[in-house]
Amino acid sequence: VLIVIGVIGLIILMSVIGIYNKLVTLKNRFQNAFSQIEVQLQRRYDLIPNLIETVKGYMKHEKETLEAVIQARNSAVQAKAKTSSNIGDAGSMGALMAAEAGLGGALGNLFALSESYPDLKSNQNMQQLQEELSSTDNKIAFARQAFNDNVTSYNNKRESFPSNIFAGIFGIRDKSLAFVITKRDANSPARYTEAVMANFALTQGMTETEVLDWKSQLEAAEQQGRFGFTSFPVLTVAYLN
Repeated sequence: VLIVIGVIGLIILMSVIGIYNKLVTLKNRFQNAFSQIEVQLQRRYDLIPNLIETVKGYMKHEKETLEAVIQARNSAVQAKAKTSSNIGDAGSMGALMAAEAGLGGALGNLFALSESYPDLKSNQNMQQLQEELSSTDNKIAFARQAFNDNVTSYNNKRESFPSNIFAGIFGIRDKSLAFVITKRDANSPARYTEAVMANFALTQGMTETEVLDWKSQLEAAEQQGRFGFTSFPVLTVAYLN
């Protein structure tokens, strides 16, 4: 009898060790994926001072616009630093995405105004910076997708049985994905989240009430023209109307 109990105990112990090690491996993967996002974000932050230096000689009467870009960049830099120490946390991820949405909006305003300055548009340095920023944005999008894929794998493992039991004991929690909506377009918050949340309701065990409540929050925010972020257990969305 003691031998049987010992064998069963050993099997349980090995199972727990295997589950824990798997979660650690998946955690390392999404943290590494986030580091790729950080690299591209830093690249964009480094390009912005050069952009400001290039345009300020042409856009002397657009001081507020230039200052808005600088302030948005500084806010994004600070948010990234805080998120780096707490990757996957809904609050820090939401703050970073909100800051990034603000930076994207400020840059969008700057580029829109630059259309009124023909000499600036034809400036070779300006054209190169725009191309580099556009390329960096694409790389950020790819890195974000890789991060989301790895976080989803982690969350799926953490929520599956019997991993969810031991994860609760170890205090291992779900991590938030990085979804960003920078402006209202064809993928408006309401329509975008409807598809995303429907998927998570099926794959992550979220209730229909959570889906509908979260969707209504975004729709209300959009109607009121508010800017910010909202989150549920495994999903965070920043929005900018």
